[in-house]
Amino acid sequence: MSRRKFTQAVRGQHAVDGAGVHLRRVLGYRTIRDFDPFLMLDGFDSANPEDYIKGFPWHPHRGIETVTYLLSGDIEHGDSLGNSGVIGDLQCQWMTAGSGIIHQEMPRASERMLGCQLWVNLPKKDKMTQPAYRDIRQQDVAVVSEENATVRVLSGSYKNNKGAVKGEYVKVQYLDVALDPDSIWSYAETSNDQTMFLYLIEGTLAADEALENFEEKACAMLMTASSSDSSDFDEVRVKAGHNGARFFLIAARPLQEPVAWGGPIVMNTQEELNLAFSELESKTFIKHDNPLEL
Repeated sequence: MSRRKFTQAVRGQHAVDGAGVHLRRVLGYRTIRDFDPFLMLDGFDSANPEDYIKGFPWHPHRGIETVTYLLSGDIEHGDSLGNSGVIGDLQCQWMTAGSGIIHQEMPRASERMLGCQLWVNLPKKDKMTQPAYRDIRQQDVAVVSEENATVRVLSGSYKNNKGAVKGEYVKVQYLDVALDPDSIWSYAETSNDQTMFLYLIEGTLAADEALENFEEKACAMLMTASSSDSSDFDEVRVKAGHNGARFFLIAARPLQEPVAWGGPIVMNTQEELNLAFSELESKTFIKHDNPLEL
């Protein structure tokens, strides 16, 4: 069986976003082409509430889905659909911004804030779809226990275990994998026509041919298939370092569509982007009932 090759390491850079949240920006403008349909990945790992407590006050989104997953910590959220709640340990918020949504994400002080937010681009035909929100609780996620690994299936499937999210627009494979120290793990359930990367959130991980060169945490590791044939399934093979590894395996078919990206809004043309910001100014951005009157 052929193996996917580890072809690119994208290491997170310190950034400040929202009202003053310190984070690691791993994916962004510079990685759009290679990581299509994944636009942005922000990682957060802090034991100091001052790094994140100011949060992300009310702000808009259009044309994307945001996936916020916490290993530890608490984030209060609310949106213009009237949804509100708290994301806690091993919980996920999967939000489809679609035609337009306004929301806020406000972390609570905790011993450790550890997790990430992923932006998934929506296809052109679905950019203006009805906004939606999914709250994924810890008990909703299938957990597969193996000899040297524990795999949580947020979306997609793994060994006949279905994920908590089906994926209405982009079928995303999202696995949370925890490996024991010095253990080797292999996986071959994602077709070769999909973009795949591993986001290392804890420990060290080797994915090179010899499994000898270890990457540190806050790194996105692009795994490139030997072909783009949807009927081929190359193997992914990785090895954890001496202290183990925790990573997210994330994959989906690329959209191969134009990207016009302006802050929290991602469309296909500059004209569509200009219209979105014009609608924000004229207060016609929201296309659905807005119980919060934002």
